[in-house]
Amino acid sequence: MTEQLRVAGAQIDLTVGDLRGNERRIAHAMAWVEAESADVLLLPELAVTGYPPEDLVLREAFVSENLAVLDRLAAQSGDTAVVVGFVDRLSSGRVEDDSVERTVANAAAVLADGEIKGVYHKVLLPNYGVFDEARYFAEGAGEVLLWETSGAIAGVSVCEDIWSAEGPPGAQAAAGAQILFNINGSPYHVGKGVDRERLLREEAIRSRAAIVYLNMVGSQDELVFDGDSMVIDASGEVLYRAAQFGEELFIIDVPLPDTKPVDGPVLEVSSVRRGREGLPGTSELRPRLGEDAEIYTALVTGLRGYVEKNGFPGVVIGLSGGVDSALTAAVAVDALGPEAVRGVTMPSRYSSEGSVTDSKQLAANLGMAIDEIPIDGIFATYLDGLAPVFEGTQPDVAEENLQARIRGNILMAVSNKFGGMVLATGNKSEMAVGYATLYGDMAGGYSVLKDVYKTLVYRLARWRNHDREVIPTAIIEKEPSAELRPDQRDTDSLPPYDTLDEILHQYVELDRNVDQVVADGFAADTVAAVAAMVDRNEYKRRQAAPGVKITRKAFGRDRRLPITNAYEPDARV
Repeated sequence: MTEQLRVAGAQIDLTVGDLRGNERRIAHAMAWVEAESADVLLLPELAVTGYPPEDLVLREAFVSENLAVLDRLAAQSGDTAVVVGFVDRLSSGRVEDDSVERTVANAAAVLADGEIKGVYHKVLLPNYGVFDEARYFAEGAGEVLLWETSGAIAGVSVCEDIWSAEGPPGAQAAAGAQILFNINGSPYHVGKGVDRERLLREEAIRSRAAIVYLNMVGSQDELVFDGDSMVIDASGEVLYRAAQFGEELFIIDVPLPDTKPVDGPVLEVSSVRRGREGLPGTSELRPRLGEDAEIYTALVTGLRGYVEKNGFPGVVIGLSGGVDSALTAAVAVDALGPEAVRGVTMPSRYSSEGSVTDSKQLAANLGMAIDEIPIDGIFATYLDGLAPVFEGTQPDVAEENLQARIRGNILMAVSNKFGGMVLATGNKSEMAVGYATLYGDMAGGYSVLKDVYKTLVYRLARWRNHDREVIPTAIIEKEPSAELRPDQRDTDSLPPYDTLDEILHQYVELDRNVDQVVADGFAADTVAAVAAMVDRNEYKRRQAAPGVKITRKAFGRDRRLPITNAYEPDARV
């Protein structure tokens, strides 16, 4: 009979900096797994501190407190070996300028029998996209250390270590590991789950070792962690896939490949195999979410985490009758419940009747509160006050933006009075080209659609209506307009969104230049105009609210260009 190791995973939502809270959640998982008689329990990368802790790891007291948590958790450990992420201190001392030198590592500890059995330091430190690990952590030395637990020879690694064929897990398998444990804080973007699964299956086949990949779930600021933990046997078959975007404690009996010759040191963790005959719980391999469902759930997860972890009692949303604010409201209600969401419709002299009636129908469909606060009187007062200064000029964007800024002020007043955080409702297409008003519709503490192109907004709105009409069809089908002047349409200022979004995808996310985009069949003047708008609006984006990251290259976390930037890529030197 094939030998098996009973492995448990705690795919849980942890909070950066909440050391005591994280300790309680980890201890709960440890108590649960002891009762279930598993051989090994995996917890996420940097579970003790939350991920990513960023500059908190530069604080000596924070590192010390995280180490104290680890000691307390070790004291509670029993027969089950526990692999848990934490920040390890390599050295701390005085240097010549009398400052404190701190060197820390992104580490995994193996706990059992009331003590820390050993520690592994992450070797491959990602320093691209949203990751800045080289700023904070020292690389692990990369020595190959194997662990014997319940008779199985295992390798332990952290996140990025398994993304390279030449990484530590491959070396561990070559040295004799039958099973590879990899703990993660791997953020979501569209398609990443499929990429992970392919990579892990390839590694299992190449290494001839089983893999247990454990990821965290939840959100941290702009990052969403999708869980999607996996167990893969040595033939590359996926045996188990944990929930996407949901917490889960799971146990699975993992078949082990034949014993391999061991080449290198082996640290004994536990000699008793605790697993029983038969597979505990369910082994059903749940299907992946469809792409639209996956993205929508990521938006819900990101917003819920930001609001709840920062202690906001709810949110306030300006409802314009357009699809962006409608989708934002739907996400907010799904994330927080209708009682925590308050809408405000603020018609002006240029608002269509449908902008109010559609907003009220949306609110009724969602079961959320809505207030109507007309702004025309306030707008008239502004115009009267500015008349001496504006005398002799024609109405233009200044008067248009006054309306957006009045609305922003009203939303902030409602927020101040009742405590809900204002949600900005702009999408990635608008943020890219600066089709938004500073201190107006850009006002807000969080932006659900910041990384969602306009064409995807429409897709998600239709997807949300798959069971019943939540977002009124009239909102989805109307021609988009800011309604800041008579008969205004977005296409007065921008190319059609299907064209705009493809140009933006190439220019922003793929970093292609104007000539390359034109070569794909787009009009040269259109591409040049879009690129110019993107480049000159970096200063606006730098002032935008944080928002959920769903693409490979989100503004802010991933794409970082200087505001003051005289580089002209098409200039001839």
